[in-house]
Formats: sequence, C-alpha cells, structure tokens
Amino acid sequence: MYALKYPWLLAVLPLPLLVYWLLPPYREEQDSLRLTFFHYITASLGLRPQAGAVIPRSNWLQKIVALACWCLMVLALARPQFIEPPIQKIQPGRDLMLALDISQSMETRDFLTPDHKRIRRVDAVKQVVSNFIEKRKHDRMGLIVFGLAAYPVTPFTLDHQACLKILSQIDAGMAGAQTMIGDAIGLAIKEFQQSDAKDRVLILLTDGNDTGSRMPPRKAAEIAKQNGITIQVVGLGDPRITHGADKVDYAALADIARATGGEVFHGENQVELEKAYATLDRITPQNFKTLSYQPRRELYMFPLGAALLLLTGYHLVMILVSLLMRLISRRRSSREDPVTSDVFQVHV
Repeated sequence: MYALKYPWLLAVLPLPLLVYWLLPPYREEQDSLRLTFFHYITASLGLRPQAGAVIPRSNWLQKIVALACWCLMVLALARPQFIEPPIQKIQPGRDLMLALDISQSMETRDFLTPDHKRIRRVDAVKQVVSNFIEKRKHDRMGLIVFGLAAYPVTPFTLDHQACLKILSQIDAGMAGAQTMIGDAIGLAIKEFQQSDAKDRVLILLTDGNDTGSRMPPRKAAEIAKQNGITIQVVGLGDPRITHGADKVDYAALADIARATGGEVFHGENQVELEKAYATLDRITPQNFKTLSYQPRRELYMFPLGAALLLLTGYHLVMILVSLLMRLISRRRSSREDPVTSDVFQVHV
C-alpha cells in the first residue's frame, strides 16, 4: 500500500501556473550599442522601450521539463511511502507459574482414568497440566518442581512447546521424597521478581503436607500477597481421609490460598483434576494485548532522482542540439562563400 506522509503539500502543484498568469514575465538586461537616434526609431515603430526589456526565450521542451520536475519535487516533499503489512506482537498481561509436587508419593497408582484404569498420580498430573499449558497460548508460563527442595525448571516464557517437552521428562522422586511447600512458594516469589506483568498467578499442586520447609507455607503466602501474587492450590488426594500417610491437609492448603485471595481445589482422580484445571482456566482468563506496527519504506528518493535525471538529460540534449546547429551553420557558410574558401586554401 502506497501513501503520502504530507499529502497537503500537493496543494502547491498549481503554484507555477499562478505565477505565470499573475506576475509579469522575467526581464533581463543585456549589453547593447547606444544609438543617438534610437528614440526616433522606436517612435516611428510605436514602441516604448524599457529598462531590462529583453525577455528570455524558451521552447516547448523546456516548459514540459520544468513542469515535470516541479511535480516530481513536490511529490518528493510529500514523502511517498510504501506501507508494509502490519506486524503484530502479542504482549502477555499475565504470568503463570506452575509449581508441581514430584515427591516420591506421586508414584502412587490410585488415579482412575475415565475408562477406569489406574495410573500414577504424576502421569495424571502431567497429562492435565499439558492440556492446560496448550490452552494458554498468550500467557507466559514458568515451571517449578519441588520435593525435598524446590527447583526452577523453566523461566517465564511464551515458548510453550519447550515447557511441554521439559514437563514430559519430569518424573516422581526426581526432587526427593519429602514435600517442601513453603520453599516452593519462596522460589516462586523469587522468580516473579523478574516479571513486570501486572497479573501474577502461582498454581501450586501437591499431594502431601509440608514436611519442614525453611520458610513456613503461611509466611511464604503472606510474602507472596505483598508481591501481588495470587496462589491457586490444587490438592491431590481424597479429602475424606482424615488420618494416615495419605491424608492431605486441605485446611492448611486453603489457608495458603486464602492468604493471597486464591482458592483451593480437590483432585481426587483424573476427572476431578481436569475439572479443577478447567475451573482455573475459567477464573484466570487469558490476559494479553496485541501491539500492531506497520513498517514504512521511504520512496522520496525516486521522484527526486527522476527530476534530477530529467533536468540533466534536458541540458545534455540542448548542448548536443547547440553543437549540431553550429556545425550545420558552419557548413552552410562554407558552401555559400566558395571564394573565401579558395583564398584560404591558396593562402595555406
């Protein structure tokens, strides 16, 4: 698409015509002989001599070239541009950090698939989280895993395929047998310090209770709140179990979520886990804005160059015509004065 940056400059195109019609012709003075009887001649011819009365002569080609050069220069001043197709860039408005519990207890085969097959908790989590990541095309994602300690796996990125590839390589027990929930929240706070997004969400998934973090989970949640981070907690396990190793302290998890304005979700099986992440997808809609930029290529040099070439070509043509006319004139004079030519030959 072509456009002019200053189209209003085209209004000056008729200016030479106005000057031609409204102003008197340009006159210039030339050296001449002074005649004592000049006024008698002008009086007899009915002429009124004036100072600088000689009007330079012009030809039709000069007028056409001058008009074309004027139009090209005005067009160059109007800054013609080629507007390229818009380039769109998506700027995320929300950063999501996924903190996944991969302690040894995630090896337990107690998750039922829709076709009633038992699979490991970690496999169910990886499948559901993968689907969640694929849906969040415009959010920056980060990934933390924790067990005996918390480890950053991927920084905030829009390269979701890289996140999915790394997620597929994670397995239960890789981070140790224990569950350090407080340390995972503390690491997430540190990761969020490099984020300038206004909306910050930490989705914490665990199947156990904190087993001795250096920072208590409640205190870590309060610090997260001060940093503008909302924690959504997904608990894996049956909430009806109140004792034993499989007990999940949903009260403590709810306390963590409420401290930051978040919620706690139950994931008793794969179906419930999928419902939990579907709810998370709904209550944290994708937040992004699209920036559009159209590159512009300047084209003013083309009409300006054309005017320069046209003017140069005209002067070259005039020089050639002048030389040709002189040559023809000399040949004619030599033919009309043969005596002078013969005398010149004899003299030589």
